[in-house]
Amino acid sequence: MYSYDTVSEAVSGLKKRGYTLDFNLEQDGISSRDLPAALSPSEFEITEIHRFEGNSDPDDEAVVYAIESRHGTKGILVNGFGISSDTIGEEMIRKLTIHHSPE
Repeated sequence: MYSYDTVSEAVSGLKKRGYTLDFNLEQDGISSRDLPAALSPSEFEITEIHRFEGNSDPDDEAVVYAIESRHGTKGILVNGFGISSDTIGEEMIRKLTIHHSPE
């Protein structure tokens, strides 16, 4: 299991291990400018989660997801806390929160 102290360390470490795409959260999936189409929740798995809580600044709170598609594409999604149904669909909320639960 990998452990990182900061978001930037997590992103750097994951990129060194082949998670090279930068994913963006979409209404019904994730996208990358390097892929021709967005991936639906059924097309990818979250392989690692790294959660960071800011000591004094809530803006420092984030979750870094290591993601691998069914086709072997690997990338990173960085998301702030507070997944909201206003910005993403129910299936995406389920996908992210199943893996996001505190240990």
